[in-house]
Amino acid sequence: MTKIPIISGKECIKALSKAGFFIKRQKGSHIILCRNEPFTEVVVPNHKTLDKGTLRAIIRQAELEVNEFIELLNN
Repeated sequence: MTKIPIISGKECIKALSKAGFFIKRQKGSHIILCRNEPFTEVVVPNHKTLDKGTLRAIIRQAELEVNEFIELLNN
């Protein structure tokens, strides 16, 4: 199993945007991202660091694998 990195909400949003997500709206510190094909909505808290469980849930909701997400972070 690949180790989950410790990143901020801003870094997570940047990586998800590379996977086709765009910012739909924001409520407080939570940013809702959307992708049209296939349709998916993901909520990312804009915090300094995301808990590993929260990040794993975001990756799962985005229908990505941890390895794919790490590739998006590094590109």
